[in-house]
Amino acid sequence: MPRIERTAEVVWEGNLARGEGRVSAGSGAFSDLPYSLPSRISRPEGKTSPEELLAAAHGECLTMSLAGELTGAGTPPGRLDTSVRIVMDEVEGQGHQIVASQVEIAAAAAGVDAEALAAAVAAADEGCPFSMLLKRAGVQVDIAARLA
Repeated sequence: MPRIERTAEVVWEGNLARGEGRVSAGSGAFSDLPYSLPSRISRPEGKTSPEELLAAAHGECLTMSLAGELTGAGTPPGRLDTSVRIVMDEVEGQGHQIVASQVEIAAAAAGVDAEALAAAVAAADEGCPFSMLLKRAGVQVDIAARLA
């Protein structure tokens, strides 16, 4: 696989408590998504946060990896529904840290039983660069998968 590079442009205006930022994807897939401290630590109110974007990135990566594993086993998925919750918590002496990524997957794939799904999920987790990045950083990655 070739080297992959992607970009994002981020702007912040104002102080931390009352300021606001915007993030845009270099690809043009999204533009001027607003974010702020309140959207990060309390109510999102239609704004995103770094943790939400990380949840999306981990979910996308893992879902594509699982689709590849199932397809390679001759049982391509009809549909994969993935939900990811990124957990940030206070870690003694380290401030706020990402401590967990909790993933739930519902897989519809003809010819796949629970054992085959579990094996495909384990391989997908190992093949997902975001899972590996999170684990190397000491983040607990939990994946629950079920047949849909």
